Amino acid sequence: MEIIRIINNNIVTSVQNENEVVIMGKGIGFKKEIGQEIDPKQIEKIYTLDNPSNVDRFKLLLQDIPLEEMQAINEIVSYAKLSLGKKLSDSIYISLMDHLHFAIERHEKGLDFRNALAWEVKHFYHHEYLIGKEALEIISRRLKIQLPIDEAITIALHIVNAEMDNTMDNTVGMTKIIKQVLSIIQYTFNTEFSEESLAYERLLTHLKFFVQRITLNRSLPDENIELFSMIRHSYPKEYNCALKISEYVFDETRHKLTTAELAYITIHINRVINDK
Repeated sequence: MEIIRIINNNIVTSVQNENEVVIMGKGIGFKKEIGQEIDPKQIEKIYTLDNPSNVDRFKLLLQDIPLEEMQAINEIVSYAKLSLGKKLSDSIYISLMDHLHFAIERHEKGLDFRNALAWEVKHFYHHEYLIGKEALEIISRRLKIQLPIDEAITIALHIVNAEMDNTMDNTVGMTKIIKQVLSIIQYTFNTEFSEESLAYERLLTHLKFFVQRITLNRSLPDENIELFSMIRHSYPKEYNCALKISEYVFDETRHKLTTAELAYITIHINRVINDK
């Protein structure tokens, strides 16, 4: 591969399989010229971003990011992928780089922020929160900086974004909807959830995908009306609760729930309120 642009001493760009790529390596751009071959031994990481606009933003951000911070971000993303066992959107590199660089600057000035979604993230995205805590350990080890625990919350949200290929605003909105839906169920049945139970975990998983479908304006199809009608009549109290949820969701998003969505929520409500 040949150098087509030198961003700084440690970052250059090239072309691989007809796509522009960003290449990181200590000293990979030092005293180099455009058109020179890149030494494979110097390559630490090759970033291939699908969206050309992401590539441009990535290159712009990289101009001010120290190599040590990028190495920490690479380790965090690699750990997240391994821990979750799933692909993450390439946007995770951009969002984490942008956030962490600013968070480190704020921390050094004594301007640490509290995250208002701490409770929600810990309960709704517990796996991602644990990854966020590990990310703080990686930053501490690599950069000798101890960021506050609330930064684990924000890192977790960025990971959730990358899992769903979503924006931060959408993810925050989704989190608030999930919390409100759970509150409607608890208030309707005057109950507390057993957060360690399988029924609660299944409900939470369903709500995550349910809210994601709302965000993408995709609904479950009404393919088995007879079955859904049977569920409605078998669990009238739970179905009425599902209707309350439907009204709330419509008021918030203007998204109308299908009969299928109502039926599945009804089933999950029945399971969680009867869980022993």
